[in-house]
Amino acid sequence: MILLPAVDILGGKAVRLTRGQFDQSTVYDADPLDAARRWVDEGARSLHVVDLDGARRGAPVNIEHVRRITAELPVPVQVGGGLRNIGAVRGALEAGAARVVIGTAAYQDIDFLDAAIAEFDDRVVVSIDARDGRLAGAGWTEQTDIPIEAVIEQLGARGVRRYVYSSIDRDGLLAGPDLEGARRVAETVRGTYAYSGGVASLEDLRSLIALREVNLNGVIVGKALYERQFTVAEGQAVLDG
Repeated sequence: MILLPAVDILGGKAVRLTRGQFDQSTVYDADPLDAARRWVDEGARSLHVVDLDGARRGAPVNIEHVRRITAELPVPVQVGGGLRNIGAVRGALEAGAARVVIGTAAYQDIDFLDAAIAEFDDRVVVSIDARDGRLAGAGWTEQTDIPIEAVIEQLGARGVRRYVYSSIDRDGLLAGPDLEGARRVAETVRGTYAYSGGVASLEDLRSLIALREVNLNGVIVGKALYERQFTVAEGQAVLDG
């Protein structure tokens, strides 16, 4: 299992949101590259970069920051935020992304998802962002009544094999992971997924390992790293153990 430090970009800066609220953001680095470099210097094997401006507007905004990060740092970077057509996906990959994370468009535009899977295969990751076990979209600003299990089954039928599951209710609160949600996703996913939301301590990482879900292959961590609850090296050591 791999630790994926998060670099969320809003207004050109590295920030963290609280429960997905854009008006509740904390700036940690004026330059996202500084945050990304810090995580790699601490031992990160991969990075999770989200263009929050792009997620809100529906088209990439911070692609130049992605290009700088991928050009200067020697680790794979998965990139999401505003990737809602094939041109945007190609643009992220051309900017150096190893994988692209698609959210809203994966559910709203079947033709786009099919085209992305056909062209880029397992470089496509679909983000399952949920509140109370139900799907949220449009940069977490729109809530649906669709259970996450139904969404995952539909996506799997279209060939999706890589996912990110984000518990919005836990995001940025350092309140511990949504273990029940992680279990529900693991039982439904036919492929692999990374978990995101609420991780605050090394014990939280151990609790995710204790689920013993073989398809859980990564944990995305943001605020706990920025707030120095533990280091990347310490977190990865727990996941390796």
